[in-house]
Amino acid sequence: METILIIFGILLMITGLIGAFLPILPGLPFSYVGLLMLQLTENPPFSLRFMIVWAVIVVMIQFLEQIASVAGAKKMGASSYGIWGSIIGAVVGFFMFPPLGIVFGPIIGAYVGELINKKTSQEALRSAMGAVLGFFVSTFIKVIVALIMAYHFVVNAF
Repeated sequence: METILIIFGILLMITGLIGAFLPILPGLPFSYVGLLMLQLTENPPFSLRFMIVWAVIVVMIQFLEQIASVAGAKKMGASSYGIWGSIIGAVVGFFMFPPLGIVFGPIIGAYVGELINKKTSQEALRSAMGAVLGFFVSTFIKVIVALIMAYHFVVNAF
């Protein structure tokens, strides 16, 4: 039974790492469940505190990921139109055009929002690039966190 749990945990860790790159997969929750698989073995390697801290980290990053593109657009000078465009684009992209809509929705939304606000194409593009920056920063953070969880898994499984 222990071998099955470890194999399943490895598969979850791999899925988590892939999901850190692909916005359609919730990578960090998969990685976290991989850690939980080790907890079900005969000798659970992690403390309750460790598992709670990682659960909080995963939930926080999942939440922050949703606002990263908006924050990036704001950082690059987006107006409230661009920010609302990014938010609307994220929601529409998520539900209407997954997986690419998850990435491009906030970018297109920020751009269109700024054009509606009578900004120049150059200014609108700057806001959209901020949304891109936010997306890449959140992806980078997810990859680092997924790698750290994978490290804890490997060290404790083998």
